[in-house]
Amino acid sequence: MKKIKKALSLWGRIIFVVFILMITFSFAMFQGGFVSWFIFYMALPFVLYSLLLNFYPLQDVQVTRKIHTTQIRRGQKYSATVRFERSTSFPLLYTVLTEKTTSIALRKRSPAQNRTMFMPGFRKSHIWHYEIEDMPRGEHVLEGIELEVADFFGWTKKSKIFPLKQTILVYPHTVDIPYRALESNYDQGAMAAPHTLVKDTTMATGIRDYQPGDRVSWIHWKSFARTQTLRTKEFEDRQAEDLFVFDDRKPSENFESQIELTASLLTSIVRGNASVAYLSVGNSIDSFPIIHSEGHLQRVMYYLAKVLPDLDRPADEVVSRNLQQIRATSMIYITTKLTIEMVEAIRRNVKNLNICMCLVVTDKNKKLDKADEAAHLYAGSKGFVVKLVSPENFASVFTEVSRK
Repeated sequence: MKKIKKALSLWGRIIFVVFILMITFSFAMFQGGFVSWFIFYMALPFVLYSLLLNFYPLQDVQVTRKIHTTQIRRGQKYSATVRFERSTSFPLLYTVLTEKTTSIALRKRSPAQNRTMFMPGFRKSHIWHYEIEDMPRGEHVLEGIELEVADFFGWTKKSKIFPLKQTILVYPHTVDIPYRALESNYDQGAMAAPHTLVKDTTMATGIRDYQPGDRVSWIHWKSFARTQTLRTKEFEDRQAEDLFVFDDRKPSENFESQIELTASLLTSIVRGNASVAYLSVGNSIDSFPIIHSEGHLQRVMYYLAKVLPDLDRPADEVVSRNLQQIRATSMIYITTKLTIEMVEAIRRNVKNLNICMCLVVTDKNKKLDKADEAAHLYAGSKGFVVKLVSPENFASVFTEVSRK
């Protein structure tokens, strides 16, 4: 059907151009005189060019794209270079290159950023370098480049889409957050966590046989020099809290800030040599049971780059069953709106919880309404630590945390 419409449009334009030529020629023949023939000869070059442009093969053109920033953070700049090349030097006038994308966020940007118009003339190549400022978070798919050429008056227009599918992944912006465990102590402490999360490498207590995965810095080189056998230092295990982070995907004006806080927290915890589990609650419940390496963190960041605010029900109704499976001693709940029902769901379903910190993402200096104040006071009365955070104070979320 599209091919039929395209063919009809092409022949319709050809007929229109020929009709103009016939009209001007008939006018000159019947009217006579210098003026009428002058009009005909003035229109003739434009008509002939339009006819020739109709038969100019766009298959002669090659368009390529080179992306300079395939993985960037939200708010950073995206840049790419598009190269237009052809083998013949047929004169082209108004030529437009447009970046086609399925991303709604990119389409909302200024059209001038995704489009350029130039006049190649007889030139066989052209380079278009373009940038998009303040890229939105997400996975943005570029479908291809649309080429459109036209004559002087727009009588003839031809277009072709070059399928150059590429993906731009825009990760959440992250803030450096100094990590401090909510509760931690050494082996002899009274509240040791059920498994080791951190090794204190300042206190070697012995050596053992080397095992695959041991760090090179842990190898006991003096023993290796004597026995030619790899041996590894043993360190005192530091027990830290069994940490669990979860958030909800409620639609909110502060959702992007919430995602940035989540990404920053997880990055801080993993790079602080600790492990964490992460749960995201929306129309689907997405779980990452263990995050303790850069590989695990990269998978979570890929998820956070694409996640959308799709929770259309109260979070406590969706997550209750999942909370029952949590055996964490420490929990961080990230949301844009804390409710009494959510506090009760955590208290009722998480059995081994020692401390729960609720981070409520809001705008700076924004006043709470009565319902929010009541929920925060209720959570505080049940031993929860409630903190209002805005992008300006993300770095301080682990400071001044009072214990239950």
